[in-house]
Amino acid sequence: MNTEVSRRTVLAAGAAVAGAAALAAGVEGTAAAAAPRGEEKSKVKPTIVLVHGGYADSSCWNATIGELQHRGYTVICGSNPLRGIPTDAPYIASLLDSISGPVVLVAHSMGGTVITNAAAGKDNVKALVYISAFVPDVGETQGDLINKFPGSEVLPVSVPVPYTKADGTTGTDLYLSKDGQAAFAADIPTAAFQVLQATQRPFDADSFTFPTTAAAWKTIPVWGLVAGQDKAIPPACERWMYSRANARKVVEVPTSSHVAMLSHPRVVADLIKDAAEAVS
Repeated sequence: MNTEVSRRTVLAAGAAVAGAAALAAGVEGTAAAAAPRGEEKSKVKPTIVLVHGGYADSSCWNATIGELQHRGYTVICGSNPLRGIPTDAPYIASLLDSISGPVVLVAHSMGGTVITNAAAGKDNVKALVYISAFVPDVGETQGDLINKFPGSEVLPVSVPVPYTKADGTTGTDLYLSKDGQAAFAADIPTAAFQVLQATQRPFDADSFTFPTTAAAWKTIPVWGLVAGQDKAIPPACERWMYSRANARKVVEVPTSSHVAMLSHPRVVADLIKDAAEAVS
């Protein structure tokens, strides 16, 4: 073989290999530059699930929903049956099962008892946010907690209404009376209270008697809001429950009545956002 030809062949082959390697390195470098680093990847925002309490329906969250949607969150309002733990907790648990991806679960008032039971064992629930809400431990009832500290004035302005249960026995629903604003929602306009009172969903009085069967706050991080002028669940009770649950953050609104999500929706949304960002 001609030595000069052979040398040219080797050099050409070498140049081709080097060129291919450089091209591959360039492509790899471009891809690496385009791919975000782990800490720069866009975070998946959790779905916010809101659960109302007694004397209310999902519309009580409307102002807070607007705040959260404006911040880019998907929001679902769970319609709490208000029949007590044996009915309410499985119902909300089934809603949680239908949601793909992470969830921040938020509750007001009696809804706190519901989420405390419903979220147990739910891996997709990353945070619990209690808005002037019950946070019971296993074996406790809402009746135990509401009587633990003085200051609740809501039961005297509740109207008992008998109803027939599916098994034929008689139950008692509790409605908030027209005279209930001072005890329940003193810091919203009278016209707004009148709408709330007219559209309320009553709760079964037995809701105060069912013992809690699980305490999701023992494994899921907690955030809490204390309503400083709450006359439904005493503020001292809220502080005590949030402290026992080792809440990561507690916000107190000194002027708020029980319905903080109506009178201070931005503060409520800020707290929910804090929880969402902390677990994202």
